[in-house]
Amino acid sequence: MIRNRITALAGAAAIVLAGGAASAQDLTIATSVPSLGFPFFVHMQNQLNAEAEELGVETVNHDGQNSTPKQTGDLETAIISGVDGLVISPLDSVAMAPAVRQVVEAGIPVVTIDRRVDGVDGIIAHVGADNVEGGVAQGELVRQLFPDGARVVNLQGQPGASPAIDRNRGLHEALDPHPEYEFVAEQTANFAREQGASVTEAILAGLDSPPDVIVAANDDMALGAMQVVEERDLDVAIIGFDALPEALAAVRDGGLTATIEQMPGGQSREAMRIIVDHIRNGTTPEPVTLLTPIAITKDNIDQAERLGELE
Repeated sequence: MIRNRITALAGAAAIVLAGGAASAQDLTIATSVPSLGFPFFVHMQNQLNAEAEELGVETVNHDGQNSTPKQTGDLETAIISGVDGLVISPLDSVAMAPAVRQVVEAGIPVVTIDRRVDGVDGIIAHVGADNVEGGVAQGELVRQLFPDGARVVNLQGQPGASPAIDRNRGLHEALDPHPEYEFVAEQTANFAREQGASVTEAILAGLDSPPDVIVAANDDMALGAMQVVEERDLDVAIIGFDALPEALAAVRDGGLTATIEQMPGGQSREAMRIIVDHIRNGTTPEPVTLLTPIAITKDNIDQAERLGELE
């Protein structure tokens, strides 16, 4: 049974003293997500724990609290504790590299999930969505909605986060070859809803006329933009990313035009299966496993992973 506990050196000593190869019953897997202040990572954490419970292993959960020093400290704690493995979604793909390298050098298997870590050899696998393809899906939907061209606002994610980089790249890959699609504003809102609202407010104030579409690199920013658009009674299409239950409800009810489903539960469960199988059985996993995101609209909302969570 999973017991989410605060890592303590006394408990760590017990794990270390057990010694030897971990049996099927005594694995402890540390998990680390960027911030449990985001519903996306709460769902991801819950799915990691659920899969670990099914596999009969214990998890020690760490909340990075949107802070590189905090997430770095959590990884140092994991090393001291002598955990058997680490599944991590790094806050920043570059800034977290030194801490992840320390975990690898300590002989602890590491699987990254959702977000990569750059420049670290020895990570056994990465499981995520193909975020470039997710951005492409957003761009292709823009072209379907506005076949004659569109004025586009691009709300970008947190600088340095690999999903933000990749989704932005995919969106531009889809639209840049077609000059009839004009980016009238591009600005980060750091994946945060309140910033999505405030940045959208500022962008709209600076434009002579409303854009045709707002594309956001996650649902929180899209929902923030939706609030502003509704307050101004504007007819602007809004496309999010993540297929959060609240966003799915907004798609169903017409507030959002679409969101991108990237199957975070599927990513989480696969990452936990990979690391446990590697530790227990010595298997060598595929270095990269990418799920292909899809655009969710009213027409195919039944394909959303979290549809059952809608009220």
